[in-house]
Amino acid sequence: MASTEAPASGRYDTAQPLSAQLPAFPGCKPVRLSRTEIERFDGRLEYWDSATETAWICDPATAYHERPSRLLTRLAERIAEVRGSPIESYGSMDLLLRDAGGEPRRIMQADESVYLHPAQAKLPGAAMVVGEDDFPDVVLEVDHTTDVHRGKLALYESWGFPEVWVEVPDAPSPSRPHRRRPGLTIHLLDHGRFRVVTESRAFPGWRADEIHLALNEPVLSARTGAALQRVAAALGARGGTGPDNDLLLRAQRRQGYESGLAEGRARMVRQILRSRGIAVSARLDPASEVFAVASEEALLAAALGCTDEADFLAALGRSRDQRG
Repeated sequence: MASTEAPASGRYDTAQPLSAQLPAFPGCKPVRLSRTEIERFDGRLEYWDSATETAWICDPATAYHERPSRLLTRLAERIAEVRGSPIESYGSMDLLLRDAGGEPRRIMQADESVYLHPAQAKLPGAAMVVGEDDFPDVVLEVDHTTDVHRGKLALYESWGFPEVWVEVPDAPSPSRPHRRRPGLTIHLLDHGRFRVVTESRAFPGWRADEIHLALNEPVLSARTGAALQRVAAALGARGGTGPDNDLLLRAQRRQGYESGLAEGRARMVRQILRSRGIAVSARLDPASEVFAVASEEALLAAALGCTDEADFLAALGRSRDQRG
């Protein structure tokens, strides 16, 4: 029988499959929950096993633990906007394995679960059921005081989850083992076994060090912004989408284009009028509605034919009346 003790490194034993090791949940307490009780239980837990009717429950989550998973949701939304298609985040939903009779056999909860292609995926209902629903493209585990390498990671591997991120936050904790250093590790399923990689496969080109930075920095940095743009562009290239496929970004880009166009027209008109010796007031400020609604042809004709600013505005009014 495999030992339940983790190696000195705090990592799983790479000499044998993770699924062969007995799960342990350091930092959590065992609580007896019957099958009936687990169906009504709506709190946070690490793991529940029907064989012992035991749930492993950790201490109440702190902001240090919760912030990385909340940040991942917001970062995924930004990537989705630039990619031009939605990404769904399901938080700490139940991940359920049924027994042969269809009853709950084991339950886990990740800190965050992300679906990159929700329109094409068989999404979970009350829980994500192994063998019935599609796996999330990425699950995130935040090891603030816990250690997923001694229990949950083995189960993720044996259940077939494609990509698991394990984040140890920068923010320290008195109860965190000293050997556990801040950083993010990407575990990628390859022929039924997890291997540690430096880049995400789900979020192409997003490196582990970049993800760790993004989940820990107090405000979005230029480096993180560039990484999000790069990853979103790669995902968009795969699916043939881009920012114009996002309603909000398309409206903003259109607004920016129109604003730039109006500013250019205003600059042209003001230069023409001044070259003709006609005084220009704040009424012809680039923000004036005149430059947003009038065509370039009408602006040129009025600027070249007017006698003063008032005549210029009157000429534009007559032009609008004629078009109407």
